[in-house]
Amino acid sequence: MKIMKRSMLLSAAVLALSSFTASAADITLRATANSNENDEDYDGLVVFKNYVEAASNGAIEVELFIGTQLCSKGAECLQGIADGSIDIYISTSGGAAGIFPYVQVLDLPYLMSSDRVAEGVLTGDFTRTMRNMALESSGDQIRLMTIGNTGGWRNFANTKRRVQNPGDMEGLKIRTVVADLPQELVKALGASPTPIPWPELFTSFQTGVVEGSKNGITDIMGMKFPDAGLKYVTLDGHAYMGALWWMNNDKFMGMSEEMRQVVVDGFSALQQATFASPKRKSIAAYEEFVAGGGDLYVPTPAEKAEFKAAAEPVYAWFKENIDGGPAIFDALTAAVAETEAELAEGNAKDIQ
Repeated sequence: MKIMKRSMLLSAAVLALSSFTASAADITLRATANSNENDEDYDGLVVFKNYVEAASNGAIEVELFIGTQLCSKGAECLQGIADGSIDIYISTSGGAAGIFPYVQVLDLPYLMSSDRVAEGVLTGDFTRTMRNMALESSGDQIRLMTIGNTGGWRNFANTKRRVQNPGDMEGLKIRTVVADLPQELVKALGASPTPIPWPELFTSFQTGVVEGSKNGITDIMGMKFPDAGLKYVTLDGHAYMGALWWMNNDKFMGMSEEMRQVVVDGFSALQQATFASPKRKSIAAYEEFVAGGGDLYVPTPAEKAEFKAAAEPVYAWFKENIDGGPAIFDALTAAVAETEAELAEGNAKDIQ
């Protein structure tokens, strides 16, 4: 009888705790990423959820939807952000370019030279400038919270030969997304842009429909592209793979200032997690690529300068053809120059 009473009391306590937990959250945030649990986006969301729920003392609950449960494409997901059916969404620049074309500035080649430069730029006022542009473009509905990383750096990879300079790109059929900017880049380097859907890329390598791509190493190894004939990777680092984290602005502004600060701090923690995650994951990916017979080439500074010089027409194209292009280009290049100067000053002190 005592055991039964104790059991009943325990059950009642658990039920009461469950009820308290369920009712404790005053705010629920529905966050989605069209990826999987092996991705940097997921790493970032886990950190965000843990931080926000703890720092708010349970006042905010974060629900994670990984994959395509809530939406499947950039335009659809961003519409969900605008209408409030989704609170938080992560896109690539390509995924958001249809609504915010100027975010493609992140895809412009060879503007940011290292992780330290990119991270310095993206933690500063450049992101706030892009946020203000996105708010204006969306009628104050879609708010850019932060820019992290998803996959490291884009590099050129192919099935045919080692690429050491732009001349080696001549004639290669390079897979791109269906967007003007990456196609302009491939053409500027003398190759042939070939838009292919991501799920078809493995077979396209096998059949020779395309002979190269511009991806990060974790994507290359995760999709097993070497099994389809991809043998050569050139670490030209032409673009930092920025991850744009969006939030419904009404949901954000409807919170108290205290809770808004918790969310902002949560996105800062998320950003740092996505900066770090690709660095660790790429180590094993590069080792696996080389161990499987892959050719990994690091361009010399002179060769890197050749790539940048060949790609410069893309900058003019961007400023002439993209709405908001000149303003965001100037904001990025100014932020890069300022960050490089700060790093150079610090480096000079640190090496003494």
